Amino acid sequence: MDIKHLRYFKTVVDLSSFTKAAEQLHIAQPAISMAIQKLESELELTLLHRKDRKVSLTDEGRYLYRHATRILQASEDALLEMQELKGLLKGEVRVGIPSMLGSYHFPPILMAFRHRYPQLNLTVIDGGTSKLQQLLEQGKLDLAVVVNQSNLDSLQSEVFLREQMMVICPKEHHFSGLKQITYPELFAEEMVLFNSGYFHRNEVDRMAEESGFTPKISFETNLVPLIKSIVKQGFAISTLLEMAIQDEPELIARPFAEPVWLDLSIAWRKDGYLSQANRTFVDFVLEHSNKGQR
Repeated sequence: MDIKHLRYFKTVVDLSSFTKAAEQLHIAQPAISMAIQKLESELELTLLHRKDRKVSLTDEGRYLYRHATRILQASEDALLEMQELKGLLKGEVRVGIPSMLGSYHFPPILMAFRHRYPQLNLTVIDGGTSKLQQLLEQGKLDLAVVVNQSNLDSLQSEVFLREQMMVICPKEHHFSGLKQITYPELFAEEMVLFNSGYFHRNEVDRMAEESGFTPKISFETNLVPLIKSIVKQGFAISTLLEMAIQDEPELIARPFAEPVWLDLSIAWRKDGYLSQANRTFVDFVLEHSNKGQR
C-alpha cells in the first residue's frame, strides 16, 4: 500500500472533495482519482461513495481512514525525529489553550517564551478542553491544556497548575456574606456558564449530575469579559478561577463547601514524537507555573 495514496485518500475525505484535495496537494485531479481507484483495486473494496460531486466514506473506507490517519502521523513523526537527529530543530509549537487560561495565566509565559526562543514559531489555538484534546489526538495540535479529570488514555501529560474552582458573584449578592457555597445554594441561582466542552462547564455539569440538581442557565458564552459583565450587573452568578477576577473589585469569589480543585496539565499524544521545540515549551511552562505550590 503506497503511503502517497493514503495521503491522497485522507485529504479527499477531510475536504469532502477531489477538486479541493487536488488544489491543496498541488496535483492534477485525475491523478488523485486514479490513485484512489488503484487503492480500491488493490484492496478489492469500495472506499468512497461518489454521488453528485459529493464524497463520503463507505463502511470499509471508515476503517481505512482510521489506519491512514495513524500511519501518516507516524510517518511525519518519524521524519521529524530523523531530522532532529541530524541537529535540525522544528521551529513550530502548536498549542491549544482554553480561553480563561489563555487570558489570565499564559500571556506572560507566552511572551517570555517568545523572548527566550525567537527562532520558534508559536501558534495558539483557543477552545474547550474536550475540543483541544480531540485536535491533539488527531495530530492537528502538538500540545494542549487539558484537565486531569479528562480521559487521558491516549495522551501523556504533566500537571503545571492546580487551581480551585470558585463561585463568582457581585459584592451585593447574598453569597458575599458566606464563607463557602453548597451545591444546593449554587443551583438555586441563575447562572452564566461556558458552553459544553469547556472545563468549567464540564465541572458544573458533573456537580449537578452527582447532586441531582438541574442548573438554571440564563446565559452561555465562552467570553470571560462577558461572563464577568453579566455577573457584575446582577443577572447571574458563575464559576471561574480566582485569577480571572483578581483586578475586579466589584466581584467576589467564594469556594465550594466541598472544595473543587482542578489539575491542569499540558498534554501531547502518547504514541507521537515530541519534538525538541515542543519539549522545550513543556519544560518552560512547568518552570514558570506554580505546580506543587498549592
